[in-house]
Amino acid sequence: MEEKKETFTYTYSAKEQEEIKKIRGKYATPTEKEISMEQLRRLDASATKGATIVSLIIGIISALIMGIGMCCTMVSGWEQYFIPGIFVGVIGIIGVISAYPIYTQMVRRKRAKLAPEIMRLTDELMK
Repeated sequence: MEEKKETFTYTYSAKEQEEIKKIRGKYATPTEKEISMEQLRRLDASATKGATIVSLIIGIISALIMGIGMCCTMVSGWEQYFIPGIFVGVIGIIGVISAYPIYTQMVRRKRAKLAPEIMRLTDELMK
């Protein structure tokens, strides 16, 4: 008597194959190119991260100062707080207006500082 070996084969769908590759990619050791690409992404993101934080802080604080000035101008007994409220409000407006130029200046400086490293990594990755 001959024994027949029964085999069961199953092929995964394309969606399942993609998921398997994604999971496998998490556990595979990264290649030198992947490490360089990740470093390039981090450097690029760091050019704007600090400037964004600083400009948001300046903008929020300045908007609050402007609000204090507005409140002072609307208080009853206006002769006492109206003029100081205008000055405080103008200071807040100047701060809000200056937030974006400060952001662009900081990004420009950081990009100039990072440019040699970014260029080296891009040249390396494009080969």
